[in-house]
Amino acid sequence: MAKTLGPVKRKFSPWDDPAEKPFIEFQNVTKRFGDFTAVENLSLKIYEKEFFSLLGPSGCGKTTLMRMLAGFEDPTEGSILLQGKDISGTPPYKRPTNMMFQSYALFPHMTVEKNIAFGLEQDNLPKADIKARVDEMLALVKLETFAKRKPAQLSGGQRQRVALARSLAKRPKVLLLDEPLGALDRKLREETQFELMDIQTTLGLTFLIVTHDQEEAMTVSDRIAVMDRGEIVQVATPAEIYEAPNTRYVADFIGDINLVEGKLAAIETKGESEFCSVVCEGGMKAVVEQSTACPAAPGADVTFAIRPEKVRISTEEPADKTANALYGEVWDIAYLGDFSVFIVRMDNGQTFRAAQANAARLVDRPITFGDMVWLTWPPEAALVLTR
Repeated sequence: MAKTLGPVKRKFSPWDDPAEKPFIEFQNVTKRFGDFTAVENLSLKIYEKEFFSLLGPSGCGKTTLMRMLAGFEDPTEGSILLQGKDISGTPPYKRPTNMMFQSYALFPHMTVEKNIAFGLEQDNLPKADIKARVDEMLALVKLETFAKRKPAQLSGGQRQRVALARSLAKRPKVLLLDEPLGALDRKLREETQFELMDIQTTLGLTFLIVTHDQEEAMTVSDRIAVMDRGEIVQVATPAEIYEAPNTRYVADFIGDINLVEGKLAAIETKGESEFCSVVCEGGMKAVVEQSTACPAAPGADVTFAIRPEKVRISTEEPADKTANALYGEVWDIAYLGDFSVFIVRMDNGQTFRAAQANAARLVDRPITFGDMVWLTWPPEAALVLTR
């Protein structure tokens, strides 16, 4: 089995071990609502203590998949296994899972501590045990001083943490999070993402999160499943999803990327690498270095792909203009604080994006609107995609 490419968040990659058994497994699961198929013959393995994301646009089936795991929906076909046991047909309250909803669903008339204690009281736990568990959860989410307040007296971020504490209080084996940070502003959302990661690591639980936010999935996940129209397109670590997408859809959905249609002209082997020569629309030519076998044969239709941050932009003419060099005019600039994106227009009307980190605090940039610039990139920075 191929080992994980790129960095992982921690020394944790059970999916690379053939002997490791999945904690959660979807086996050929299909879910239909009348004539509409929300999930189509989907198989997926999730491992214990993994922070796993289901990522995709609205309507791709990710929430349906989570609801089937929670027990709120039953599969039309296929099986769902938890620790090797089929849980299809098991009611939600008998499953060792808990779900945190996007709306938080807090009881407005109850205090923070009462909200957290609610599920424990329903299970008839001793009062002393309930108090100890509530105190533990309040400390975990850093809300000890807010125990007597009601939800209306809290900020959005504090309500989110109360909902998280209530979901964790029953110590589920799997915590399901349905767009849990969608109601928070950007800065608070980023802070909460790291809090979620710390809590998940501290408790050693399996977290499954549904999100359409690419940055959120890239930040919190050990692995990501990118979904489209009820199917999983790719399952991989954040680094693999970004650096080695397996389709044009994944490449375009995650981050920003230049995609140019073309034909594979030739393949040359040098050492352990294959160099793919691509002739693109508009006459552009590019050479791509592949560490694995080129995915197509000469003459095949392919897509040339490269991330903007891997494209160098300069007003100086490169020494070698024969490979991976374009010349054009700066047509637009997006200043995003930590980096700037330059949209460069070629003579044939084609546009290309290059991103440059704003490493220095400059008032006047050396490259601006209307400048004629050269774009270059090394062969190993690009990809050849066939679908």
